[in-house]
Amino acid sequence: MDMSSHSTADCKVNMLWNWYTIDACFLTTSWQIQNQGMMAATCIGVMLLVVLVEFFRRMGKEYDNLLHRQFERQATTHSVALAAQGCTGAVIPTRQTITFRATPLQQLVRAVIHALTFGGAYIIMLLAMYFNGYVIISIFIGSGLGKFLCDWLVVRIDLDGLDDGGHGKSKGIEETTVCCG
Repeated sequence: MDMSSHSTADCKVNMLWNWYTIDACFLTTSWQIQNQGMMAATCIGVMLLVVLVEFFRRMGKEYDNLLHRQFERQATTHSVALAAQGCTGAVIPTRQTITFRATPLQQLVRAVIHALTFGGAYIIMLLAMYFNGYVIISIFIGSGLGKFLCDWLVVRIDLDGLDDGGHGKSKGIEETTVCCG
């Protein structure tokens, strides 16, 4: 008796739009759908993966905002120290600039968050390339859920700017991404 032979069917992989469920394979032959429950779990898992990518994208933005606030506090502390020493704009007429650079640990955290976001987005792109309608719909649903759960819109209005005729500057509205990464 040959123990290496399998009674399972071959994977159904098609690079054209399809609605395969049973015997559909994704990314590897070991991810072969053998029943409707496995297909449902695949769709739910794909949705959660897309939500996770949106979470990491938001985490990257929030971490960068945290670093920016820390740099602003350091700059304020620095300018207060200069003012206490008598160094004001009247003494130094040129514009001063302070440059901050992320520490190696901060840059490592930024790189890890980016790599997780990019890697997840790449896997989603590979899954979409199977052109399976159920998986693509799951990607769309996961994208909507991820935006709803992880990227709640917050807009800060500069009230000082309202003195220029009622047109304050909105801060915090981000452009949408063109691609998944």
